[in-house]
Amino acid sequence: MGFKTHVARKVGAMFGVLFITMLLTIILIGANMDSVLKQGVVFQVRSELASDSHIAASFSDHAEFEEYIQTRIVEREKALGLDKAWNSPQRIGYAMYRIITLDFGQAVFLTSDAGSSNVLDILAEKLPRTMLLFTSSTGIIAVIGILIGASSAAKVGSTKDKLTSAFAVVSSSFPVWWIGMLMIFFFAFVLRIFPARATPDISPGDPGYLLSLAYHMVLPLVTIVLIGFGAWSYFVRNFMVGAMQDEHILAKKTIGIPKRKIVYSHALRNAAPPIITILALSVSGSLGGAIITEAVFDWPGMGRLYFEAITVTDLPVIIGATYTLTVFFLASILVADLLYGYFDPRVRRS
Repeated sequence: MGFKTHVARKVGAMFGVLFITMLLTIILIGANMDSVLKQGVVFQVRSELASDSHIAASFSDHAEFEEYIQTRIVEREKALGLDKAWNSPQRIGYAMYRIITLDFGQAVFLTSDAGSSNVLDILAEKLPRTMLLFTSSTGIIAVIGILIGASSAAKVGSTKDKLTSAFAVVSSSFPVWWIGMLMIFFFAFVLRIFPARATPDISPGDPGYLLSLAYHMVLPLVTIVLIGFGAWSYFVRNFMVGAMQDEHILAKKTIGIPKRKIVYSHALRNAAPPIITILALSVSGSLGGAIITEAVFDWPGMGRLYFEAITVTDLPVIIGATYTLTVFFLASILVADLLYGYFDPRVRRS
């Protein structure tokens, strides 16, 4: 199979999974979504009419005014298609079209820092902050893990190798939220070096916001790296040990090539496909796990937004966040799959 055909098949599979995921999401929350939208219509119509005193004054009694309000509500619901059942093909097809075209509608309760209730505006504000924290931490974890893992693989059975394996087991045994709470207690309340909340105290429009955001990001960043690099080192160490048993690597040892060059040049290159796969999965997995981590540190990103949306049942935001995280997860899997196929042609042939 050629590489272009391999890419086309993987992209097609990605869109298929994305379509099925969003269809299941709509089916699962469709009835509740209708209820929320109808409540929103009632709130909007009453708010609009209440803000215009001339309309209320034009009616002779309250019953006539209420009948006018109900008529407006019915018209608004009909315009939005809410007069049809939520599981009708027209409604589901229209909902899928709106999601695919990134039209997530208006949030019911939540707003962006700028005050917009448009779900796309809210996601566009939160997503870069999550990527800043978790992409940075994943990059640092990968670099530290590769260096320590490769070094341990070069000296299998040494004290350094044993400490690397032991630290991987210990660090993987603790959840990020628990270590996060310990870090907050020690560095924020005992030493008073970093703030307990990762949300800056100044508004995003302030000139010093980015600097403040970077300062508030230090504690969650250090915590995520501390928890993550041990397992990464262990994975890389095992990949490298396997790669160093290949025949051509053993042949290079016999002809006297320095061991350092064999480890960091030839063996590391052979172990690249699984390491790239783990890196891609780590990026997508970290975004999914951001819900708990951001809630603990109060980081103003996608995870905290997801947590708040679930708490107040803001369904448009939940759908938008689910779509965004699913796209990122599938995109990272696709990149990992393509890179694996590029480095190892046997994957494409299979």
